[in-house]
Amino acid sequence: MGGAPAGDAVWREVEAARLRLADLLDGLSDEEWETPSLCDGWRVRDVVAHLTLPPTLTTAGWMKEMLRAGGGFHRMVRDSAVRTAREPAAELVARLRKHAGSRLLPPAPGAGADTTVMDVLTHTQDIAVPLGREIEIVPDAARAGLESLWRLRFPFNPRKAMRGIRFVADDSSWDVGDGPVVTGPTAALLLVLTNREAGLDRVTGPGAALLRARLP
Repeated sequence: MGGAPAGDAVWREVEAARLRLADLLDGLSDEEWETPSLCDGWRVRDVVAHLTLPPTLTTAGWMKEMLRAGGGFHRMVRDSAVRTAREPAAELVARLRKHAGSRLLPPAPGAGADTTVMDVLTHTQDIAVPLGREIEIVPDAARAGLESLWRLRFPFNPRKAMRGIRFVADDSSWDVGDGPVVTGPTAALLLVLTNREAGLDRVTGPGAALLRARLP
């Protein structure tokens, strides 16, 4: 497995990715804001709202959201996004752009620049792919996200779910696992390792059929 960029470099990529997404969002129609995203049950608007929270919420803010959700993580994520999504689209974009360089982190074990870039790049694709929009996903930044994803056990656990498959990036020096190989760009690997079928058509190899069967 190739080494990921250091923390400062990853944070710079987080900022750049947020700004690229803001540029894309500036050009969306009202109808596109209501398009279903790759996140089940979320519109583009809901995903954008979710992405405005990590760069703006302090630890106290996250704890308040958790209390409002009765202590449930998934409910907190859903409810906070849906509530924030009621704001005008222009305000959501302006907030994302204004706080693009924020290095705030949620009070979660293992949270860092790498988990943040994973979240931003995955959700960016949740928006861009169903809209048919092209947006740059920098391979080195995506590699840092992949390494964090493989390390963590929550909310995804690909190391366990994808045991027996080897993943190899074809645009970066990243590979993990053992078994039949699945090869693809780092952006697509981010999608499939977070259980998004939209990445399947961009990966190949003898392990692709097994991967497809493993996705929930």
